[in-house]
Amino acid sequence: MSEPDYFSFEEYQNRLVKLGEIRALGVDPYPHLYCPTHEVDAILSQYKDLELGSFEDAEGKKTDFVALGGRLVLHRSMGKNIFAQIQEGTARIQVLFNRDHTKVKGLADGKEVTGHKFLEKKLDLGDIIGVEGHLFRTHKGELTVYATEVTLLCKALLPLPDKHSGLTNKEARYRKRWVDLISHPEVMETFRLRSKILSNIRAYFAKADFMEVETPVLERVYGGAQAEPFTTHLNALHMNMFLRIALEISLKKLIVGGLSRVFEIGKLFRNEGIDSTHNPEFTSVECYAAYWDYNDVMRFTEGLYEFLAKELFGTTKIGFRKDKKGNEHEIDIATPWIRISMTDSIKQYGGIDINELSDDEMRKVLVDKGTIDPAEIRKMPRGILTAKIFEEFVEEHLIQPHFIIDHPIETTPLCKLHRDPELAKKGIVERFEGFVLGTEICNAYTELNDPILQRKLLEAQDRQLQEGNAEANPIDEEFLEAICQGMPPCGGLGIGIDRLIMLFSGESSIRDVIYFPLMKALIAETSPQTV
Repeated sequence: MSEPDYFSFEEYQNRLVKLGEIRALGVDPYPHLYCPTHEVDAILSQYKDLELGSFEDAEGKKTDFVALGGRLVLHRSMGKNIFAQIQEGTARIQVLFNRDHTKVKGLADGKEVTGHKFLEKKLDLGDIIGVEGHLFRTHKGELTVYATEVTLLCKALLPLPDKHSGLTNKEARYRKRWVDLISHPEVMETFRLRSKILSNIRAYFAKADFMEVETPVLERVYGGAQAEPFTTHLNALHMNMFLRIALEISLKKLIVGGLSRVFEIGKLFRNEGIDSTHNPEFTSVECYAAYWDYNDVMRFTEGLYEFLAKELFGTTKIGFRKDKKGNEHEIDIATPWIRISMTDSIKQYGGIDINELSDDEMRKVLVDKGTIDPAEIRKMPRGILTAKIFEEFVEEHLIQPHFIIDHPIETTPLCKLHRDPELAKKGIVERFEGFVLGTEICNAYTELNDPILQRKLLEAQDRQLQEGNAEANPIDEEFLEAICQGMPPCGGLGIGIDRLIMLFSGESSIRDVIYFPLMKALIAETSPQTV
């Protein structure tokens, strides 16, 4: 096995020498345990407006004692004192190391080195240390720990990015998210927001009496979305498997089994392109409620977004957000959202009345747009042509929250035909998608529970799959058997969590809200010098 590039990196070799010197002093550079009395951000908050003693009071151990852990991110020598900063999460605090009074923990008998000298000669930026001491304020009012003891918790063998330029290459930041988090506090805040949003989503579902469940990631038959799956092989059972592309099928089986309201937050995998709103591995929440229809789900969905906005910002106005063209808009999530059918939205926003057009005339509209390959639309049925015209002429106009309702049946095989007989005759189903800033944010139906029609639609999907449509679904006989045993009237919803977090955080790329977005493999590992 070849050695990593950083083995020959000068800074790595220098730190290895220091590591050996630290061990020679009897200090364990990687101890098992450290017990801080506080977190740094808690100290900063607790003492924000409190009076503290002076330098002399801290030196005399007359002020409050603390033990803190953090990463060494800055130090400067000032005679017999060294002023440093340690960082924990996004919070930093100043620490003073004194030549006479700061001791090093863990020195072997007979070894003598002051904390001041230890920091100056053996430690580097990026090392993780523990400091014990007493709090005071400098003449400029900065909260500072007068360190009486320093403990090395982890010797870092590679440096952090330059403190001024930081980690500026966006691709490098995605690949090395751990360094990105250290260097850019705002990134950590985004992921804290993500965690808070997930907690609030669970709280909203719990309040509505939904039960959280977990369903398989590996499936024998995939379905529930128009997407190409990832395939793998299960050696134990000698069979091919698929990573799930949706949560829908398993959750519906639970509805058949008598669980009346279920939801799941989980990873989905779709073998598709990567762009600002798509990552092949992403997080989704899906829910299904017996005895609901898509009108109930619409109210529930807009209520969720309004609830999140108020929890996060105290208002339904979430601030200015950029659309796909980079234009800023102040977004208001307040309910009720605009509701408009797909056909009417094409007429209102695109100026096209598709009821007056033949299939060939619809194809000409798309060809004249100039963004679609004519060969791609040659065999498209009318319903898919409608959806394509909607994508090309309408989506970019849906800036404030919209529900686009009543879609063509060709867009999904799992949705109930419209209850309006005239719309049903036209092949319209009770489906809606939510849009904000011209981007789809959710998908929902009045779920199909007619096993005869369900088989017919899945058979049509299977034929498309056999004809080469990699995004079509195979027939799932187990699912059809479950539907045959009776699924009550049901409403279902799917929301892309990552896009939801993009909306509330103001990020314009899905990669900025995923801890480790998928990246193209490098031919050779990036050398630390280039990070």
